Amino acid sequence: MGRHKQPQIRQRLLEACTDHALAHGLPDRLEPLAAAAGTSARMLIYHFGTRDGLLRAVLGQARRRQLEMFSDLLQARSDEPYPATLYRAWTEMTGPRGRPYLRMFGQLRESAEQQLWPGFRREATTDWLAPLEHGLRSIGRPGLATLVLAVIRGLIMDLDATGDTARTDQAFRDFLATMTVGPVETGVDLPER
Repeated sequence: MGRHKQPQIRQRLLEACTDHALAHGLPDRLEPLAAAAGTSARMLIYHFGTRDGLLRAVLGQARRRQLEMFSDLLQARSDEPYPATLYRAWTEMTGPRGRPYLRMFGQLRESAEQQLWPGFRREATTDWLAPLEHGLRSIGRPGLATLVLAVIRGLIMDLDATGDTARTDQAFRDFLATMTVGPVETGVDLPER
């Protein structure tokens, strides 16, 4: 009689593999993940079926973590105008806590690994629209969600290509300042990073 898979062991392995992949990127082989999880490649296959099965699980786990962290950052707060919330979210998303996610999912977008998550590009765009619309509703501008998301995505690509945090931060600050002109004036003075 064979052993029964234990979900808590699978989850512990998944957490360790996800931590490693966020820190170092998606590996070409199982051995780095096995070493990070303190197990063997054979045990990873036992719990996840295939290398691709493990990588899909790692990507899914990383995406859940990212959505939880970033969605919380995009929530409107009663103690600050929403453009200030967006700027704070931007600095977290592009700062040390957010960069591993941007790196991992950027690697996914640019590689042949797209077969691991065929609809990723669409999901990575549309899943941010609802939290942005909700937050922007607090300043009467929910229709700007697509524009805000496009600016964020473009500036993230710029930051990834150039590493110029000061310039991209200033560009985002300048963009947010334009949001306060129009039907809703918030008078937001955005802080420096």
